[in-house]
Amino acid sequence: MFRSLNDYNFFNKKVLVRCDFNVAIERGKVVDDFKIKRAQKTIEYLKESGAKIILASHLEKDNFFDRASLRPVSVVLEKLFSEKTLFSPKCIGKKAKRMAENLKPGQILLLENLRFNKGEKKNSEKFAKELAGLAEIYVGEAFSCCHRDHASIVSCPKLLPHFIGLECEREISVLSSLMEKPERPLVVLVGGAKVEAKLKMIKKFLPLADHLLFGGKIANVLLSVKGIVVENSEISSQTKRILSQINLTDPKIHLPLDVLASLGGKNDNVRQVALGGIRKEEEIFDIGEATQEKFSEILKTAKTIFWSGDLGLVENPKFRNGTSEIVKAIGKNKSALRVAGGGDTVAFIRSEGMEGDFSFLSIGGSALLEFIANGTLPGVEALKI
Repeated sequence: MFRSLNDYNFFNKKVLVRCDFNVAIERGKVVDDFKIKRAQKTIEYLKESGAKIILASHLEKDNFFDRASLRPVSVVLEKLFSEKTLFSPKCIGKKAKRMAENLKPGQILLLENLRFNKGEKKNSEKFAKELAGLAEIYVGEAFSCCHRDHASIVSCPKLLPHFIGLECEREISVLSSLMEKPERPLVVLVGGAKVEAKLKMIKKFLPLADHLLFGGKIANVLLSVKGIVVENSEISSQTKRILSQINLTDPKIHLPLDVLASLGGKNDNVRQVALGGIRKEEEIFDIGEATQEKFSEILKTAKTIFWSGDLGLVENPKFRNGTSEIVKAIGKNKSALRVAGGGDTVAFIRSEGMEGDFSFLSIGGSALLEFIANGTLPGVEALKI
């Protein structure tokens, strides 16, 4: 059970909100503010409640050429809320403490990248106490980070009265409903890489779903294990172990009928071919037209659809069509609950201008897969009361 935001009066309280602002930044500017906007409702609620808001997040170092600073995020926040966002050059310490103490009701303070301090990833008790010491209340609004045993995710909630953010609560509610009582038929569409994580999710969905449709790298692995095609990359022992626990002959499982094959993904020798016609030297890079038609027909019958993972190498225009056609098929089924998740999946949907054709887009990547596989996450458990 979680404590919701409407269970408390936040007026004049210093509130530490753990967000996921791990966004793409180029030349000092945020190029995709999708994740930032997902935290907007929670921040707005706290502002309207008169809370003193302290925002915390990590940022991967390879997202920004200069120290992965969160400072560019403050610019986006200022545009969203039409007022100055304060920025602390450190996430803990005397200056951060002073800035937090001087906040006025409704003001926002963004802390610098949590991972600049080694205590974050190490889940240091000392670091967690210093971070929690900036505030009086903790709000968890970073579902996509809840699979990590990091200080700001699992330790800070133990040190403060804690609440669940509006989007985090919605993520858990939607994903739980998929596993507990989906309206049937439930169609699960799985593609992309992260094969081991996807297989654990498949193991959980297999007894629950009415149809499981496969594309992308994971389909290639399954086709290889069934002896239908030759997989050019080695399958790990861990993957083989998980596969041994899944009944690959289950009639719910639908693998591609035809594919686009090529030598190393080169554009000048792409062939659409039935599975039996794939040459040993070729690799699979997309689903073919017959597969698109079959999958689209199944998706028409669904009352609940869950999709995670591209069905081809969508970075290459030659191998984008399969995923594009399936997105359109999902969007046409207006009577179904249409849920998609994963960074690449959501990015593709948005690039096709079809964000509005889905009931819910989960910002969780690994967190999404682990939540479905295990039913919970360390950061989710930390938010419970």
